[in-house]
Amino acid sequence: MITFNIELTDTFQGESNYSWVKRDQLTTKDTKRAIIQKAKAWAGFTGIRCVVDDFGDTISIKPNGICQIAFITFDY
Repeated sequence: MITFNIELTDTFQGESNYSWVKRDQLTTKDTKRAIIQKAKAWAGFTGIRCVVDDFGDTISIKPNGICQIAFITFDY
């Protein structure tokens, strides 16, 4: 099982701002691609084109046209 944390926050000038934040923790057996899809659905980004950056231990999801960003971090 893979446990991962999701954070959703706002951005200011393209950088995460944290004036508000929504957090959750999920557990799944899925692949990394399925985890990203679940995180997008949780954040409300389904159907919105996003830029996904994978840094190994953290994944960022930036939707186009929305001043928000989501972070996925893994608990090993």
